[in-house]
Amino acid sequence: MSRVQTFILYFIAIFLQAGAYGLTFMLPRLFDSFGASEKVVGLMLAITAVTTLGTVYFSGHLSDIFGRLRTLGIACLAISLSLYLYGAASYAGADLVLASILLGYGWGLTYSLGPIVLTRLVKPTERVQSFALLSVFVMAGFGLSPVLASLLETSGASVNDAFYITSGLCVISAVLFFILHKPIKEYALNPAPEASSRITLSSLSHVLKSPARAPIAMVFLGASVFAGLNNFQTVFADVRHLDYAVFFLVYTLVVVVFRLALVRFKGGSNPYQTIAFLQYLMCASVVLFIYSGDSLILYVLVAVLFGLGYGVSYPILVAMAADDSEEHLGPQTLQLFALSYFIGIFGFPLIAGWFIVEIGATPLLALVAVLAGFEATIALRRAITHKTSGNDQLS
Repeated sequence: MSRVQTFILYFIAIFLQAGAYGLTFMLPRLFDSFGASEKVVGLMLAITAVTTLGTVYFSGHLSDIFGRLRTLGIACLAISLSLYLYGAASYAGADLVLASILLGYGWGLTYSLGPIVLTRLVKPTERVQSFALLSVFVMAGFGLSPVLASLLETSGASVNDAFYITSGLCVISAVLFFILHKPIKEYALNPAPEASSRITLSSLSHVLKSPARAPIAMVFLGASVFAGLNNFQTVFADVRHLDYAVFFLVYTLVVVVFRLALVRFKGGSNPYQTIAFLQYLMCASVVLFIYSGDSLILYVLVAVLFGLGYGVSYPILVAMAADDSEEHLGPQTLQLFALSYFIGIFGFPLIAGWFIVEIGATPLLALVAVLAGFEATIALRRAITHKTSGNDQLS
């Protein structure tokens, strides 16, 4: 297998399993089919969050034992079983709890180990481009699985069928990861054995004292914004008599196109300045959504701005986490980055579901806008600090 073929198969495997997270956006609709509310959606995703946090923390231990690619394959099989259980559920019971646990376990491993595998294959100067390309395939899976669900509903099938189909795709992804174990080991830039990926109290302390603590905090805020707007998008769209598939399709297209453009961009002389600009766009998109009503044109504009803001800034932020880390703590830094991301992605829906049921959708969107503005401001402060330190060096 050539190096190019290895990369192609790796990204295909990433794409096939990424649809699993996109289907969490469909949980409100799936749960509504058997009478469960948004609160139950939030509770199940909270269970997923707890499992994910534990899994990410111990992902280094597992990958040290089995190897990163084999661990990714095992994770995809867990995700596959999770999606099958979700699709087969007819009430809020033990099966849903098990599905949520398996999803947290599988997604925690795939998300935290995916970028680490790439760091073995590319040079540090190529990280923004490689992480951007990785995120293109992740986002394509994220965004297209809700569109698949919408097409199935339109054709007379059910949301459940989307879960079954994606479950099968995750099995294919698992097989690809198992196949790629030897080729990726062969093409690693550093032929030495993989450095330990385990998170210890000492490594945790060092990472949180390093400049990488800023992107780790920022990704939590961004993930909360993403979850708040996307996980309940079907609810927002139904209230406004809009088609949620329009949002996900436009958002996905914008993200894929601009992340492909980002493959040729290295972040600029001050990457945090770029991140700040994009995240203020993200904040503006949420504010616009609050006042856009049932306008299809504004709905599309919200998706475009959110795709630019969140979608394009994210891979640059991942690269900053890697660059800001100490070299020997790169794997641990990226795992903590993933840990922070999952706290937001799977934890915030518990708050969001409560907000929708008890207070309303608009107050939830206002909270999401505040979080987006806060994250953008952290990036702006880092950009100013970076510029000041650069001027000091010149003088």
